Amino acid sequence: MSGSGCVSVSVSVDSRTTTGPEPAAAAESPGELAARYGLKVSGARPPLPEYIRQLWSRRHFITAFATARLTAQYSQAKLGQVWQLMTPLLNAAVYYVIFGVLLDTSKHVPDFVPFLVTGVFIWTFTANSIMAGTKAISGNIGLVRALHFPRAALPIALALQQLQQLLFSLGALAFILTGFGQFPKASWLLAVPALLLQAVFSAGVSMIMARIAARTPDIAQLMPFVLRTWMYASGVMFSLSAQLKSAHLPQAVVVALQCNPAAVYIDLARFAFIDSYTSAQLPPHVWAVALGWALLAGVGGFVYFWKAEEQYGRG
Repeated sequence: MSGSGCVSVSVSVDSRTTTGPEPAAAAESPGELAARYGLKVSGARPPLPEYIRQLWSRRHFITAFATARLTAQYSQAKLGQVWQLMTPLLNAAVYYVIFGVLLDTSKHVPDFVPFLVTGVFIWTFTANSIMAGTKAISGNIGLVRALHFPRAALPIALALQQLQQLLFSLGALAFILTGFGQFPKASWLLAVPALLLQAVFSAGVSMIMARIAARTPDIAQLMPFVLRTWMYASGVMFSLSAQLKSAHLPQAVVVALQCNPAAVYIDLARFAFIDSYTSAQLPPHVWAVALGWALLAGVGGFVYFWKAEEQYGRG
């Protein structure tokens, strides 16, 4: 009898010691268990202020990445970096033949060659920044999956690459303008804030397209058609204001075309560089619209991209 009692006691003790912790462990979810031990999701999105701080700490990487991409862009071509100048100049030459000669729009636009070349250079900057943004994640997927860093560094670096290329090309633009009688003057300094606002706008749209294209890669195939349509609506090759005066369009359409961000930034550059524009009165809304688009696209695009930080490189 005493032996059986000892056995029963030992069994009851064993059952308490082996089964006691199990209900508590079963009630705790994996997420709670990870949080209790300080584990975090790989690539988790940090708070926005922390994200900005991380991005700023990698500013040297962004600059170096942009410069390296710019240097390697035409490394396989025999003319190398000369194509940075030749590409927009050849585009301007083609547009001159089509619009200036065949369609004879030059007779309605004073200083047509400076007008056209300025428009092509400024438009190319925005268009290339947006196209680069569509491939910011998919084109660097190995880097995204291998290293932990703020993903916004990629579209910002690609937009910076296009800005570097534009600054490099402005020397050629200044040479062309001087050759056609547009000599350097104080108004040329107005191009600095105009280009800065355009750079913020282009970087913001680049981040928006980077997030969209990361989930829908086919958007990169559609963008050339969208950009071509946008170019024709921006007055790159003809005077948009003259066309709006002669066309009978609803007022809402006229306002939308006048506030078109690409057209606004092109007009600001032409106002800075071309005498026939500088002597005219720049509409008062242009600078306000340029600033508004830069803030809307820059801030909105950055926040929109940041919200999907955990999704990039997955799947």
